[in-house]
Amino acid sequence: MGTLSPLAPFRLAPRFVGRVWGFRDLRPWYDHVVAEGQDAVGEVWLTGDENLVATGPFAGRKLGEVFAEVGRELLGESAPETASPLLAKVLFAADKLSVQVHPDDRMAQKYGDPRGKTECWYVLDAKPGAQLAVGLKQGVTLDQVRAEIADGTLEQSLKAESVQTGEMVFVDAGTVHAIWPGSIILETQQNCDLTYRMFDYGRPRELQVEKSLEATRFATRAGKVPPVELGDRTVLIDVEYFRVEQVKVKGTITREALCGDQPTGLAYVFAAAGAARIEGKGFEAFELPTRAVAVLPATASDFTVRDLGGLELIRLAPRWPKA
Repeated sequence: MGTLSPLAPFRLAPRFVGRVWGFRDLRPWYDHVVAEGQDAVGEVWLTGDENLVATGPFAGRKLGEVFAEVGRELLGESAPETASPLLAKVLFAADKLSVQVHPDDRMAQKYGDPRGKTECWYVLDAKPGAQLAVGLKQGVTLDQVRAEIADGTLEQSLKAESVQTGEMVFVDAGTVHAIWPGSIILETQQNCDLTYRMFDYGRPRELQVEKSLEATRFATRAGKVPPVELGDRTVLIDVEYFRVEQVKVKGTITREALCGDQPTGLAYVFAAAGAARIEGKGFEAFELPTRAVAVLPATASDFTVRDLGGLELIRLAPRWPKA
């Protein structure tokens, strides 16, 4: 890796974020029950700038601070930037989220933000009949959307998508969308939390109607993404900002095997089920509990990931769109 210093893998602590539409008891997904008087939890942030490092020499520090200090070592020499590229969350919707839309990079930068928000949803669990709203129905116009926001009927113009456990849904910037109760979702997105709310079911939260209409695109690529089987892994999605894949681990897997056909760079691994142990020379081995995330720096020396039982490993890696 040239003159870059090696960084060992490390685990992140989850960050529980309050949302009015969330759960008060996250068990069995997380051993977390909201205390009386506190907000329900709707999002568990896994790789946010405010997430604390749980193991290794950076333990106790925020991930954003680590990127500011050693971003090049984390991402590798070929990455076009050194800022944290991806935000991963687990979403727990006990009630309907707002109908919303995210800006693309160009619109975000127009209003002074560094990047927009393209995302994807991997369905960790879905009840029978679970649905998500992904896009607007064909023929819907901007004037119609504006009128339906005003009279509270916007939901009738949303395109409902039934989902099952294990499915992947792509939501590119500009897609009007909503998450409804009935599924637990692993969301991978650009590291941006820009959301323009169109409609919020009467809840007393700020709406950004004009910006949401400006961001809206009627033709998007949003929708279900068929998995691609590669033998040692299943590619769930591979687009301009991220690649998400299920990696098969039989006993142990080496760093090289974990990367597969991808060039060595930053990756996160998420234990969707089961648990793992990450070990190698030069760092203290650590466990990856169920629903936890580990950071695998581009400059890490060889390591192995050991299945401790029932491991379902999801690998998240940034992609860099062509200029």
